[in-house]
Amino acid sequence: MIRCIAVDDEPLALELLEDNISKVPFLQLTASCSNAIEAMKVLQEQTVDLIFLDIQMPGLTGLQFIETMVQKPMVILITAYEKHALEAFGLSVIDYLVKPVAFDRFVKACNKAFELHQLKTKNKDAGYQNAPEYFFVNVDYTLLKVVYADITYIEGLKDYIKIHLQNSPRPVITRMSMKSMEEQLPASNFIRVHKSYIISISHITAVRKTSVFIGSLELPISDNYRDSMALITGRFSS
Repeated sequence: MIRCIAVDDEPLALELLEDNISKVPFLQLTASCSNAIEAMKVLQEQTVDLIFLDIQMPGLTGLQFIETMVQKPMVILITAYEKHALEAFGLSVIDYLVKPVAFDRFVKACNKAFELHQLKTKNKDAGYQNAPEYFFVNVDYTLLKVVYADITYIEGLKDYIKIHLQNSPRPVITRMSMKSMEEQLPASNFIRVHKSYIISISHITAVRKTSVFIGSLELPISDNYRDSMALITGRFSS
């Protein structure tokens, strides 16, 4: 599943984009934004694989927004103007769609993103197979070793995170964003269920529609991450 957001300052264009995204089975729309500043906030709070982005927007244009991103998701530009195409492809966008966009052309662009996402995922998983089974975090000016298999769940607290470990009464507290932590964890072993929680899949004991259990501990599943959890529970039941 490709997690995506839609960004367009025109309400009707944004509504049409949302409708097109809903028809593509491998896309999961996690947020819709009317400008680049809103989109920037979303990127700080959650992991996004793909952005459908308008160019002409007030404040910060789509192209300027792309240039501000340090770690860039895949981008498909959707605009009413052809004149920015050369500059856009210089920013390594996946595709450049000119409004009005026929649905078959939209799907073709999505398929490009899907193929690239599959390749990235394959390479990432291959990298994790050879990666260490632990990492280090800074705690009180000391680098503390944390073993992935010991993590039960991770809790976000503004600029800090709590790493809860099995067989440990006290969590490891370190200054780090949830997004940075999520990018460091092996995707095959951990899943984000809420803006404040990442959990170890192997420690899940039960799942409800709006919550997940680790032993007797119940943690919430937010609407933005429910589809991802559905994929996991489907894998468990297969």
